[in-house]
Amino acid sequence: MSISRLERQALESRAISRRPSFGQTLHHTLMMAYRTLLRVRRTPEQWADVTFQPIVFTLMFTYIFGGAIAGNVQNYLPLIIPGLLVMTVVTTSIQTGVQLREDMDTGVFDRFKSLPIARIAPLAGALLADTVRYLIATVLTLAMGYLMGYRPEGGIAAVALAALLVIVSAWAVSWIFAFFGVVARTAASVQGLSMVILFPLTFLSNALVPAKTLPHILQIFVRFNPISHLVTAIRALANTGTVNGNLAVSLIGAAVIVLIFAPLTVRAYMRKA
Repeated sequence: MSISRLERQALESRAISRRPSFGQTLHHTLMMAYRTLLRVRRTPEQWADVTFQPIVFTLMFTYIFGGAIAGNVQNYLPLIIPGLLVMTVVTTSIQTGVQLREDMDTGVFDRFKSLPIARIAPLAGALLADTVRYLIATVLTLAMGYLMGYRPEGGIAAVALAALLVIVSAWAVSWIFAFFGVVARTAASVQGLSMVILFPLTFLSNALVPAKTLPHILQIFVRFNPISHLVTAIRALANTGTVNGNLAVSLIGAAVIVLIFAPLTVRAYMRKA
């Protein structure tokens, strides 16, 4: 049975009217973020990277390198805690792409298509929920450092600003791994590709050791490494309460990542949503 031109126009106009507004999209995004956080009740092991990893990394790297690099653990803490803070939180962002790919593979996103929600809400909600993960990793790393004797001289406000900078940077980096999660074939490939990219950036930086102790060729890489700029900015804020050019470099770098990968991720996601 065919439909008339007027009926077709009426159906099209009705479909357009059902498109969610900005307020509805925001509401749907918050609902999807809440749904992501609720999964912790069923699979709490998904949060192992933001609960156990900060504790293990802080204890392990501090006691392994403390005596060799700074003479003792106490002198090493102002160097290692800001570095571990960046390493732990940024590494946590890998899980964004892995979880996104797993949801798409298991058909969760297919079920979302049948719901009267904004198509972008599941993706935006997942990215928003992950900021809670970054906050947990940040608090635990700083708490472990404090228990081990780290006393940042920058003050509470400077430490809070440093924590905010790390969380914002990790959220920006998560767009890269979200893009991998959308375009990759499996969750394992997302994790493998992310590790190949992120591990050299984190370990070949000034996070664990001073750049001057490295070979000349590696020093050149470390100076241009964006992780090194972020670590230096965090150290200046937490240890002395000062702001230097590395803070601006880190914020500009985060903005560039979002400007590049957010449109790419949304475009690739909308093609499959």
